[in-house]
Parts: sequence; C-alpha cells; structure tokens
Amino acid sequence: MIAGYLLLGSIGFFTFASCASKANNNMNHFKEQPVSEEMAPGHDQLDTATFAEGCFWCTESFFQQLRGVKKVVSGYSGGFTPNPTYEEVCSGTTGYAETCNIIYDPKEISYDMLLEAFWESHDPTTLNRQGNDIGTQYRSVIFYHNEMQKEKAEKYKQKLNAEGAYDKPVVTAIEPYKNFYAAENYHQDYYERNPNQPYCQIVIRPKLEKFKKVFKDELKRD
Repeated sequence: MIAGYLLLGSIGFFTFASCASKANNNMNHFKEQPVSEEMAPGHDQLDTATFAEGCFWCTESFFQQLRGVKKVVSGYSGGFTPNPTYEEVCSGTTGYAETCNIIYDPKEISYDMLLEAFWESHDPTTLNRQGNDIGTQYRSVIFYHNEMQKEKAEKYKQKLNAEGAYDKPVVTAIEPYKNFYAAENYHQDYYERNPNQPYCQIVIRPKLEKFKKVFKDELKRD
C-alpha cells in the first residue's frame, strides 16, 4: 500500500499543543509486565508488535481500528529508569519513548500490514519530533521482538529510502525490544474514553479520519 503516501503529508504535521502538557493526572501506575502477560491465558497464538511514533494516544487510536488487532497497550519502552512515570518520561531524561504494544492475531493481520500502518500514520523523517511534540520521548522507533520483525522492518525502511518515498531520509530507529512499562490507567483507551477532550478533537480525530480512509479495507467490522 505504498500508494498510501498521500496520507503522510496530512497526518503527521499538526502544530498544536505538545502532548507533554496534555495531561497532569497522577493515577495508579502499572508495573512492568512481560508481553505474554498482557493478555489472559489461552491467547498463545497471538503476537506483539511494539511501535513508538510520537504521542501514544494517537498511536493507540490508529491501531485499535485494524482487524486482527486484539489489544493495544500504551506505555514506555527503550529507557533505563525503573517504573517510569508519565512526568518522568516527559522530562526527556529517562531514555523512554511513548510506545504501544500492539497485540494481534497473525492469522488475521500480518506484521507487514502493521508496518505499513506504522509508517503511514506518522512522519518518520523528523528526529525526536512529531509536530509540536519535541523530545526523545517522541522519537520514531520499531522495537523488534525477533529476527523476522527485525528483517522486515529493515527491508521496509531501506525500500522507503531507496524509492524516495519522502523528501528526507527515514530516521526511524530499529532496536531490539528490551522493556515495556504500561502507562498509567488514564492513558489507556484515551481517545475512546475522552473523545471530546480538546487534544482529541483538534489533533487525534482528523488524523484518525485520514487513517481510516487509507486503511478502509483493513478496519474492524462493527
């Protein structure tokens, strides 16, 4: 679906208030959990993709739409501070990126399609930035769980650069998955639970509408 590049010019370049100021709540915080424990027992046929592409409220809202995605958990990956809080991650000093664990059924949706959605739903050419969200916590990263994911991500990135899909080189990092801390409760299913919040209305909703148009054949059925 490389033709979906039309989305890139309009979905990733909003210049509204930074995500760092969008929430000040201090709710209960999850402890780190292995990926396999994110789902109830009996889901051993599911797999996990871990992506960072800016504000995790946006990322979560996109991937929740796709058929075959069973659960999306917002959290923090790639850093070094134990049990980081949202405020700590927003400081840019913890090494973490706002990240989503995307738990999916590979019989219903492929990792290739998830990669397609990843690159088409943000601007992968801006280093440590998405719109007005600036800092290493908003960097573009694919955290791979195995060699298959690593190989596919690297080949796709090389193809995008070789074909000149963007005016600038793709700077998305491809790193081994090493940790994931689920974000505070109030971050989970944020758009679904807060559709009238100003950030959701002004930033997420227009992006989500464009995402649905591009991936209309991959969306969940009501």
